[in-house]
Amino acid sequence: MAGDAGRKEEEISKVKIRSKTHVKPGKIIGRKECQLVTFDLPYLAFYYNQKLLFYKGGEFEEQVEKLKDGLRVILEEFYQLGGKLGKDEEGVFRVEYDDDMEGVEVLEAIADGLTVDQLAADESTSSFKDLIPYNGVLNLTGLHRPLLSVQLTKLKDGLAMGCAFNHAILDGTSTWHFMSSWAQICRGSNSIAAPPFLERTKARATRVKLELSFPPNPVASSNGHTDQAPQLREKFFRFSEAAIDKIKSKVNSNQPSAASKPFSTFQSLAVHIWQHVTQARCLKPEDYTVFTVFADCRKRVDPPMPDGYFGNLIQAIFTVTAAGLLLANPSDFGASVIQKAIEAHNAKAIEERNKEWEAAPKIFEFKDAGVNCVAVGSSPRFKVYDVDFGWGKPEGVRSGSNNRFDGMVYLYQGKSGGRSIDVEITLEAGTMKLLEKDKEFLMQV
Repeated sequence: MAGDAGRKEEEISKVKIRSKTHVKPGKIIGRKECQLVTFDLPYLAFYYNQKLLFYKGGEFEEQVEKLKDGLRVILEEFYQLGGKLGKDEEGVFRVEYDDDMEGVEVLEAIADGLTVDQLAADESTSSFKDLIPYNGVLNLTGLHRPLLSVQLTKLKDGLAMGCAFNHAILDGTSTWHFMSSWAQICRGSNSIAAPPFLERTKARATRVKLELSFPPNPVASSNGHTDQAPQLREKFFRFSEAAIDKIKSKVNSNQPSAASKPFSTFQSLAVHIWQHVTQARCLKPEDYTVFTVFADCRKRVDPPMPDGYFGNLIQAIFTVTAAGLLLANPSDFGASVIQKAIEAHNAKAIEERNKEWEAAPKIFEFKDAGVNCVAVGSSPRFKVYDVDFGWGKPEGVRSGSNNRFDGMVYLYQGKSGGRSIDVEITLEAGTMKLLEKDKEFLMQV
């Protein structure tokens, strides 16, 4: 196994960039400016959001041309991705587009010793680095670099598509809206199912002036950790439909009261992860542990925003308890804590959070999610395996190495379909070693 991993790392290191071009909208758009709003601004100090999709088969040169042609068309609607960050005369950040800007960066690369099956079998993400652009690049650099970079790598038997999105201008919902729309055009459609709603100030119009500069000491790695920081490991866990149903059934078998609302699939899986990660961390009973979820607020704000709202319309919901309480109680205790925090995050709570932030803006670093935290990003509701550009569904969808810290979790629709869910977790190496041996966590008991 170690030999196989070493050979794969060697093949990844043989990724060669062959060319760099830029793609702009296929028609004249003109000058456009759109203020970044309170929901966007906290992400300026995060890193570019990286996604990797890999596909089997196809003729690489033809695929590249089809993707570029489709990108020209889709950027006519999603033109903000072809722009840059800027500031107005009062120092308020905005996204700007003009026809003389470069557009989206497209890199073409080759790694013809690497197969799709090798990528699909990889349980970590460190070996994906050379397949995705903008490792360790802050969103703030969008002032002078493209807001989207796409690397198309020719594999031995397929195509790897690494995308780096500037998180200051869009969240996961908007990311996958863009990707599915791009795929729809590439499959031959003349229009997309849902155009983006670009008026982000309809969700929040408060003008917030920020004085931001780049960190004085650049981080030593793309994970934002210096050499002294604990070693982190990432691992990919696949939960089958049967395992998910079992987890949900177990959590709901112990309802706090007859009138209690059933726990959702998300709440059930979330507490399963939270409890087992907390156990693997070997915390003291009195130690606090935080659960954080980045929740979509499109339907929580007043008035609600359309599904196609393009931008960030998420907020972090935090809840905390003692490790001893979380582990000594049945799983419905933790599920109830999560459920209450999510349900309490209504339009009033969102408004209060925004006002508090606007009064004293604080730019969080991506790892400020709380002590002994489990922080969940992405969502199994995103139809990532429906992103078919005309040569079939992806064999795998993964996150890159940016924006990872101890306790970061990404949830994806399971490759096996149905209610299955794939879980990417980043933990300190010692904690991960215990978690991956935990048969109850893995649903092997």
